[in-house]
Amino acid sequence: MGTSKKSQSPTCNFCGRSENEVGFLITGLNGHICDSCVTQAYDIVQQAMGGTGSANGSYKGKGASALNLKKLPKPIEIKEFLDQYVIGQDDAKRFLAVSVYNHYKRLMQQTGGDDVEIEKSNIIMVGSTGTGKTLLARTIAKLLQVPFTIVDATVLTEAGYVGEDIESILTRLLQVADYNVPEAERGIVFIDEIDKIARKGDNPSITRDVSGEGVQQGLLKLLEGSVVNVPPQGGRKHPDQKMIPVNTKNILFICGGAFDGIEKKIAQRLNTHVVGYGAVRNTSVLDKNNMMQYIAPQDLKSFGLIPEIIGRLPVLTYLNPLDRTALRAILTEPKNSIIKQYIKLFEMDGVKLTFEDAVFEYIVDKAVEYKLGARGLRSIVETIMMDAMFETPSDCPESFVITLDYAKRQLEKVNIAKLQNA
Repeated sequence: MGTSKKSQSPTCNFCGRSENEVGFLITGLNGHICDSCVTQAYDIVQQAMGGTGSANGSYKGKGASALNLKKLPKPIEIKEFLDQYVIGQDDAKRFLAVSVYNHYKRLMQQTGGDDVEIEKSNIIMVGSTGTGKTLLARTIAKLLQVPFTIVDATVLTEAGYVGEDIESILTRLLQVADYNVPEAERGIVFIDEIDKIARKGDNPSITRDVSGEGVQQGLLKLLEGSVVNVPPQGGRKHPDQKMIPVNTKNILFICGGAFDGIEKKIAQRLNTHVVGYGAVRNTSVLDKNNMMQYIAPQDLKSFGLIPEIIGRLPVLTYLNPLDRTALRAILTEPKNSIIKQYIKLFEMDGVKLTFEDAVFEYIVDKAVEYKLGARGLRSIVETIMMDAMFETPSDCPESFVITLDYAKRQLEKVNIAKLQNA
């Protein structure tokens, strides 16, 4: 090559931009192509092939053009699928099924002459710990045909502080979609522990609330729909980093939180503790054991969510506290129930594990006593099974039976040890 050619910066043969104006150039035999043109070419190929390319993420994804309303799971089918894994919570399942189905319909909406544009309905699910919020999200992810990710709100802080930026929520979605931006822009994000970013005090001017109200303000633009510059590897943004613009207009956000203590706010609003004959008559129909069913947006505001964020989460649903019947069913009935998991673990060592029915009742009694919901069941079973799981792989008996006496001995042994340590 001559001197004039050497001094000249190479350009993309498709768009004509120089090496300095693009991320990088790929060199071929007789020319160059930039990263932006490669991405556009890939999208064109994907559309031409009906979205069946090999770069889909870990979800069972299709391109937007490949979504067919007749083939999509209907709300009733989505709820039936959830029923196989999650016991009870019919109201929350119905809200979730309808919202996901409507999300698919929004993605397939053709811009017609009627100017009717379907807006997305972000959801907020409220329920005590161990009632199944995260399990619902994880289960529905198995069924979806769009990218889906679960992120934790507890690690988020305002820009410039130790923690993760709000934009890192979308980084997770991009990773699931294999950095295919158009696919990520059609996805669903479940934000867990949303109650942990509630405003810490009634007066926001006292101190800088960097992980509370500040994060809520940052989430507004994501929930509403705007173009956000996302760091591809997550973490902190810095000037030299190449950002990926993502439009959140078609991303459905589902939020979940325990909102511990919100029952008191609901009770105050419903005025359940006033004195007077009229008050007694009005409040006698309330179910004091399940105040969560009376939740309203103003209760979320009293708890510490700002009004702007409540307005962007128009669908509010609740999860019922788990009673004895539900806890007993959770123990053995779902496809991946706790007991089935332990039976499978022992089966892998060639041991047939069985439980006496009385053991299940004993475990449920203890779970109700500890008030930890479904998580309490797992803790109790783990405590009962610990010695057996320690010894069985070495002894390798053909079968192992968990009796009521054995279960009681195991739990009492742990409680006595704790008392001695105290």
